[in-house]
Amino acid sequence: MADARTGPKLQRHDKYEQLVEMSRHLTPVTTAVVHPCDQPSLEGAIEAQRNGLIAPILVGPPKRIRDAAAAAGLDIGLFEVVESAHSHESATKAVALVMAGRVEALMKGSLHTDELMNAVVAREGGIRTERRLSHCYVMDVPGHPVPLIITDAAVNIAPDLEEKADIVRNAIDLARAMRFPEVRVAILSAIETVSAKVPSTIDAAALCKMADRGQITGAILDGPLALDNAINPEAAAVKHIVSGVAGKANILVVPDLEAGNMLAKSLSFLAGADAAGIVLGARVPIILTSRADSLLTRVASAAAAVLLVHARRVHTAAVLH
Repeated sequence: MADARTGPKLQRHDKYEQLVEMSRHLTPVTTAVVHPCDQPSLEGAIEAQRNGLIAPILVGPPKRIRDAAAAAGLDIGLFEVVESAHSHESATKAVALVMAGRVEALMKGSLHTDELMNAVVAREGGIRTERRLSHCYVMDVPGHPVPLIITDAAVNIAPDLEEKADIVRNAIDLARAMRFPEVRVAILSAIETVSAKVPSTIDAAALCKMADRGQITGAILDGPLALDNAINPEAAAVKHIVSGVAGKANILVVPDLEAGNMLAKSLSFLAGADAAGIVLGARVPIILTSRADSLLTRVASAAAAVLLVHARRVHTAAVLH
């Protein structure tokens, strides 16, 4: 049997399993699970803990959390619970745990994304940095040889050039933390030539020149590229595009949120892909999943956050020495 989103049942996603395996051997990351008042939120946190990825601190109304766990037959007896009255307070208290140095990651529970992100970006007590916040999907597409990072499909609606530069930098940080052998960034548009009539092509050309000048580092950039010649070598060859990225990109930077959302959902619903979600640019990574996500997708999102935290620890230690 199959369904419209996942294709054949029990379909294996080897790229996610490799991601989880890579993270399993690292020290668990203390993570505030924000308002986990339903079964999917608790299951994701528990499964990530079972895999040795995170040490959860549950932030929310204790009775609602216990009732949800009991209804789902889940054991949360060993987890610390930080009490809050409602979802807004859950978000505020979770962010306060970051500020206090008690947690190194956040995981979204059963509250609206806006509620969590409002606490993250708050002027007083928020955890923004000089970087623009952005969202990355880590896509496990059946039949495609490598994971695809798609950004930004969830946070920045119509980013300008400077915002796109931070979006690219955040995605590169994630790819390097995930130990991509080579990070290849395709700046997507509808066409692969620069045209004043298509503003996204101008941004793409500018981002590539920023990389040439050392303003964006850690990856090879090319653009504008259309989706086909970004990920398919034959399509790139037909258009006579020769670069280190064309036909083999592993990061896809979309022009705006609408394009990214449609691309990610097309892969999910038409190609049976899973989409692990994470927000970068704050003081800690934010594991951002949907209630419709599979358990493996939730765990893969946690695994990506764990790799980011450990990469930052290594970087910090290198700077101090």
